[in-house]
Amino acid sequence: MPVTTPRPWVSSYAEGVPTDIEPQEGSLYDLLHASVEQYGDHVALEFFGRTTTYAELGEQVERAAEGLRRLGVKHGDPVAIVLPNCPQHVVAFYAVLRLGAIVVEHNPLYTPRELRHQFEDHGARVVIAWNKVVETIQDFPADVAVSSIVSVDVTRAMPLLTRVALRLPVAKARESRAALTTKVRGTTPWHELVASARVGAEVPTPGVDDVALIQYTSGTTGRPKGAILTHANLCANAAQARAWVPAIERGTSVVYGVLPMFHAYGLTLCLAFATSMGSRLVLFPRFDPDLVLKVVKRRPPTFFPAVPPIYDRLTKAAAAKGVSLAGIRIAISGAMPLSTEVVEPWEAATGGVLVEGYGLSETSPVLMANPIAANRKIGSVGVPLPSTEIRVVDPDDPTVDREPGAEGELIVRGPQVFSGYWLKPEETEAVFVPATDGGARWFRTGDIVTVDEAGFVRVVDRIKELIITGGFNVAPSEVEEAIRRHPDVEDVAVVGLPDDHSGEQVVAVVVLRDGATLDEASIRALARDELTAYKVPKRVVQVDDLPRSLIGKVLRRQVRNALLNA
Repeated sequence: MPVTTPRPWVSSYAEGVPTDIEPQEGSLYDLLHASVEQYGDHVALEFFGRTTTYAELGEQVERAAEGLRRLGVKHGDPVAIVLPNCPQHVVAFYAVLRLGAIVVEHNPLYTPRELRHQFEDHGARVVIAWNKVVETIQDFPADVAVSSIVSVDVTRAMPLLTRVALRLPVAKARESRAALTTKVRGTTPWHELVASARVGAEVPTPGVDDVALIQYTSGTTGRPKGAILTHANLCANAAQARAWVPAIERGTSVVYGVLPMFHAYGLTLCLAFATSMGSRLVLFPRFDPDLVLKVVKRRPPTFFPAVPPIYDRLTKAAAAKGVSLAGIRIAISGAMPLSTEVVEPWEAATGGVLVEGYGLSETSPVLMANPIAANRKIGSVGVPLPSTEIRVVDPDDPTVDREPGAEGELIVRGPQVFSGYWLKPEETEAVFVPATDGGARWFRTGDIVTVDEAGFVRVVDRIKELIITGGFNVAPSEVEEAIRRHPDVEDVAVVGLPDDHSGEQVVAVVVLRDGATLDEASIRALARDELTAYKVPKRVVQVDDLPRSLIGKVLRRQVRNALLNA
């Protein structure tokens, strides 16, 4: 796509960063295959000290793909993955793509209600799931069309001594296959899937324009929707990330995967970026400062994508334990604002650079980042990546551009921008603005920004009412729907309030039924039954009434402002 808008920010790029990336010609599977061919004897994955080479990873992907094919997976089919970070997750991801099928990522800590909603939406018949959540999926009602479940025991990817140290069950060698096969009823154990023959060469690999991923997001409004991302989108974003950090060398770098790979940020900047670079991807099932520091002592990362609370906690834990963080060269933070109070201690401890970036699930996800250079601006989200265009427009009429330096809604286009929401054409149309120059449509981010003379962007407000807590999006309407089921609640509005640790905290403002008294613990307990932990309100506030528009819609912005000014 030719670039037709001015791009003053390219003069702010660090040395060696190109203005544009080359058009994508292959798929994510092709990127992995190239690394397998070039770096076959290099370590691809590390998990609790156990390693997998690129050659071994490629072999497992081909065998798992054949196992999935025998379960009926074919080109264009959605396949659900419900796993924490682990080697099996990486293999499963690429095995699905090898068949030209579509990965649908899920948070394995979601409640049954949350998972069921997504399964009803995408309709995947084959699921690759952590054995701890298999029964949840098996208990779905008959109208959820799951026909095959591959059960994954994550601990099988750990070294034997680690399993013993963690007091995990270890079956005797002769009993292990039977024990693990029968442990979860009605499933195919993962180890049987990867024991298949290699998938045949006659099975076509995916094309660059094929759909690779359905990434669930709350979008700019409302309930979670599936953003459709093609191989071209995700390959482009991985290429943009590689271009942004030219100092990271292929085949030698170490990337820490502390971000969950079911999240767009972790999927691209950990999984896709690392494997496309021939890097060693060190996987952590969750962020645990002590566990991370043990690995840092032995093998510090070259590249460490994360969110501000992780950098803050790791810096403090390292200081308390006397562990050096020196050698961590580049860290890119996203999902929430990054302050100097986090940056300065981190850079003092590592000798490296920590910069902020910005993106959305709909943009694969990275749109912009601060340069890895002295001209970076703390407090801004940086400048657009190569081949990315932005405009600042009137939120009420996105065809009208704001004056330079004025606040307005950020709209964007580039090779990483998605094509729409899964089976939701009306909601897709609502977030795009037609182009007048013959180029691609512009995507409405829903964020209010300013852009300075050098092209650095600052986010000053959000049109959308999403709450971003700890890097995760929370749709207020989803939390409100759960809380309304409480017998004492007449009405509710859910908003986000500033929080030093998580960016924003979820707060529920409730109107109680006549005669009821506020029982905050009971309301939060009900929310915990239906929602994953980060969506549960940290506070519940009682009011007599909620402000409404002339058509009766609750005005969440007024609710939020009243709490801030209380």
